[in-house]
Amino acid sequence: MQTSTDRILTTHTGSIARPDDLIELMRARENGQPYDGEAFEARATAAVEECVRRQLEAGLDVINDGEQRKSGFTTYLTERLAGFEAVPYAPGETLGHWREVDEFPEYYERYFKTAMYGAMLSPPTRLVCRGPVKYVGQEALAIDLANLRAALAGQNFTEAFVSAALPTALAQHENEYYSSHEDFVTALADATREEYRAIIDAGFLIQLDDPAATSLWGYADADPAERDRRVAETVQLINYTLRDIPSEKIRYHTCYGINQGPHIYDLRLRDFIEPMLRVNAQALSFEVMNPRHIHDYHAFEDVTLPEGKVIIPGMLSNGANWVEHPELIAELTVKYAELVGRENVMLGNDCGFASQAATREIDPKVGWAKFSALAEGARIASRRLWH
Repeated sequence: MQTSTDRILTTHTGSIARPDDLIELMRARENGQPYDGEAFEARATAAVEECVRRQLEAGLDVINDGEQRKSGFTTYLTERLAGFEAVPYAPGETLGHWREVDEFPEYYERYFKTAMYGAMLSPPTRLVCRGPVKYVGQEALAIDLANLRAALAGQNFTEAFVSAALPTALAQHENEYYSSHEDFVTALADATREEYRAIIDAGFLIQLDDPAATSLWGYADADPAERDRRVAETVQLINYTLRDIPSEKIRYHTCYGINQGPHIYDLRLRDFIEPMLRVNAQALSFEVMNPRHIHDYHAFEDVTLPEGKVIIPGMLSNGANWVEHPELIAELTVKYAELVGRENVMLGNDCGFASQAATREIDPKVGWAKFSALAEGARIASRRLWH
């Protein structure tokens, strides 16, 4: 992984808004309606080319395909892994809840209808494992890699990455096939790492997305001894999945999950940074510009960044359509750099701007303005840090 010796580099977490006409082709594809497959692939290829060009025009250094061909997490998983079935929710069945949703039910009822679930291209479903888990995404991944490689040809960039799922998230789904949870997660780990190997063999970095890390993988409220044991098991599972894959090829991202919400029950960075540092990834990406977490750089007053590790603090909010001021980005960047070393800091955003393809919580034009502000903030911080 490229690290900085004379300036602060910029990147992002992966997902960027898709064009409206591509979204409509995705919608038909996901709902089993007639659509032109060749037109879909041609439009996805063109969208990747445009997305790469615009990232570079905005001043980003480490870029990707914007996940242009992916419509959302559930579809991505069912396309890449055999063994899961997408089961519709029964009328009135809850899609799950957590403490903040229980505290603000009226707000989240409106929010889910218009944003998270309302932005899905097809009705929400839950995944249930009902057969042997195997990786079957070779063709889809090959198309993604070819599109990105073609879009990067002749361009001036630092590095490129490809996003992939982690077994920690998949393991939360129902298992009706394997006799034990251990067998289930082992199968998940073995299947997902096939995609990782293909990504690095193609010459790209891997971005692993794991929002659950910010809640200590769901064990934050457990008895301290039980929590520590469960967290250690989760880190062990992640590292088992990453075995024999060079840590310098891996970026590990976490965020607080809910884009726009009160966030009053979020853990602090200092609560989960140490387990994250035990993951065999060179770079760690986490949320910062969320107003509940702007002060979280203080975590590194107590935690020492291990040698060789890089942090990617998110300097752009995915929860509001303001464009962050470059001076604020620079100020926060300098604070992190003073604590962990300027050569160990790269800038990103809090989370993707379109984790569901139809999401418009961040207006696409605003998203590009945010990326330009990020690049300008990095330039200001670089001048201050390297004089």
